[in-house]
Amino acid sequence: MSPDQLLGYWWVLIPFIFIIFFKPILRLFLGMVIVPEDKIGLVTKKFVLVGSNRNLPDGRILATKGEAGIQARTLAPGLYWMMWPWQYAVTMEPFTVIPQGKIGLILSNDGFELQTGHILATRVECDNFQDAVGFLEQRGQKGRQTQILPSGTYRINTMAFTITLTDITIIRENMVGIITALDGQPIRKGQIAGEQIEGHNNFQDVDAFLRNGGNRGLQPTVILAGSYFINPWGIQIEEIPMTDVPIGYVGVVISYIGEDGQDLTGDVFKHGNIVGKGFRGVWMEPLGPGKYPVNTFTMKVELVPTTNLVLNWANARSEAHNLDKNLSTITVRSKDGFPFNLDVAQIIHIPATEAPKVIARFGSMNNLVSQVLEPTIGNYFRNSAQDSDVISFLSTRKERQTAAKDHIREVLDEYNVNAVDTLIGDIVPPEALMKTLTDRKIAQEEEKTYENQRMAQEKRQGMEKETAIADMQREIVKASQSVEIAQRTADATIKKAEGDAASLKLNVNAESEAVKMRANAEAEATKAKGAAQAEFVKMNATAEAERISKTGLAEAEKIMAIGQSTAEAYELQVKAMGEANFTRLKVTEEIAKGKVKIIPDLIVSGSGGGTDGSLSGLMGLQLLQMIQEKQGATAEPEAIGKPKAE
Repeated sequence: MSPDQLLGYWWVLIPFIFIIFFKPILRLFLGMVIVPEDKIGLVTKKFVLVGSNRNLPDGRILATKGEAGIQARTLAPGLYWMMWPWQYAVTMEPFTVIPQGKIGLILSNDGFELQTGHILATRVECDNFQDAVGFLEQRGQKGRQTQILPSGTYRINTMAFTITLTDITIIRENMVGIITALDGQPIRKGQIAGEQIEGHNNFQDVDAFLRNGGNRGLQPTVILAGSYFINPWGIQIEEIPMTDVPIGYVGVVISYIGEDGQDLTGDVFKHGNIVGKGFRGVWMEPLGPGKYPVNTFTMKVELVPTTNLVLNWANARSEAHNLDKNLSTITVRSKDGFPFNLDVAQIIHIPATEAPKVIARFGSMNNLVSQVLEPTIGNYFRNSAQDSDVISFLSTRKERQTAAKDHIREVLDEYNVNAVDTLIGDIVPPEALMKTLTDRKIAQEEEKTYENQRMAQEKRQGMEKETAIADMQREIVKASQSVEIAQRTADATIKKAEGDAASLKLNVNAESEAVKMRANAEAEATKAKGAAQAEFVKMNATAEAERISKTGLAEAEKIMAIGQSTAEAYELQVKAMGEANFTRLKVTEEIAKGKVKIIPDLIVSGSGGGTDGSLSGLMGLQLLQMIQEKQGATAEPEAIGKPKAE
């Protein structure tokens, strides 16, 4: 197709050209404006042709009645006409989106002036700032607004309002939020926190807080764990832990806010006011074990142990409560001028009902220890040590501990504290004195050792003596047994003699009867002679038996008497001479009985010279032979005539 032919179809291009330039043409000739569905149109009016409201009032930047300038009213998504470009400038802006977990803080760029003394604008109904005209017509104020925007999507004129995103307020578990209001009425004179205000939904409704007379500054109310839509331009929050009162403690509340309450202790207690709950001062009712959302900026909770509390006056020891961390070993000086150290442990108990009085008097447990316990116990033991020397103090430790316990109990009763016990620990005397005491003790123990050894030797001697006596007793028993044997032998001899006499008597009787029968048979004449002869024999037999009996009895009594006398003689000789001497004597006697020649009866000396020496030796030999012959002649009759008693 030739170019001429193509020019013949120019009319086909007209629809394409119309489509391309349709919107500008409509915008130019008909003032058409199309606002997309995800945007809004911000309108600026360039001029006003006719009318009395051609210009904005002084101090205003937004037009609400058709004045020239930035228009407060926005264009929602849709189609608009007669918005000629030479008179109106339309800017497309996206919707305002507040994400989850965020809030929108509103700063108004136009409006009436804030009230004097306030930093936040009062809330007005304006459909969450989507109706700028309504905001301004209801005397909305410029500046920071009390109202916030929660999460969501809004059609807000960003030329009228500036949106700032911030995080929502989150209070964690076991924490509390301390509130400080940045706007409101001044705090009443004499107070450090504002009044208790209700109806503001945990400070999420700042307008209600201000409307109900809320004060700027520290607030007595706290908020607990949770998420809150709180305007940080009006409310500041500081997160702190909850107050924990452990088991074995009570929490005494000291309130710095509130009215002055009536003192509940009466006229007896002169050390501060104890008031009821809600008043300023020390509360009469303490907090039991548990967790409490206490505003520590307006209140203070002093923990007071209600179990037995041990305090150590010792350099190297401290309890977990650390109340005794500043206590140290007590240094005292005795009456004799020696300084020495001693460790002391004091056990106290504070009843729960008395805890407020202790805090009202001292302010804290540390003050109780430093102002009462430390000087009381330290001075008592220093005074006690000056009344005694070191040795006496050591030896009377138990008594001094009891006395200290009674004294300290009496003192602490005046401070509403129970003294359970007072214990004296290590006592460290001077080293030089300890050496002296040690040496003395060693000497005493050595003396006891020597005494024990001496007593052991005496016991050993006594044992040996008893052993010797026991050995002699064996000999005495042996002699006694010999006497008994001799007596039994004598008895046997007597019995034998009696038997022999009876046998002889029977034989004599038999013989007599035989003689009698023979005599009767032989002759009547010899009968008298036989009877006389039999009677004679009988009498002789009776006499002989009686002699034998008496002889045996006498011999037995003699043996017994000799044995008893010998035993008594031995016992007396042992007591009189001693065991060793008696033993030597008996040995000598036995040597004598055995005729053992220890020393010669005659000493024949061959010394000397010549004839005299030989003569002396011959004469000595002759004399010795004569003595031996004499002794032999004498010993034989003695052996025959003196039978041994054994």
